[in-house]
Amino acid sequence: MKITKKTIQFCIDTLTAMVAEKYAKKYKVSATEALRAFMATKTFELLINAKSYLYLETAEYILDMWKDERNGNWERWRLI
Repeated sequence: MKITKKTIQFCIDTLTAMVAEKYAKKYKVSATEALRAFMATKTFELLINAKSYLYLETAEYILDMWKDERNGNWERWRLI
């Protein structure tokens, strides 16, 4: 399968929705609030940068990165 810009954008959009949904359930906030919070993070900035290839990871991996960002644990970020 050829990876196109359309495919990459689909992955990014899908992961964004999945991360927001999982965050909303875990922290008992609305999906809109979770999405707004996620879109204001460095983790989201990295996700939407296709050159980072973060769109190839799982929603759980991205949630862990977001958690590390919130906790100030930048060790994972050094690996990217």
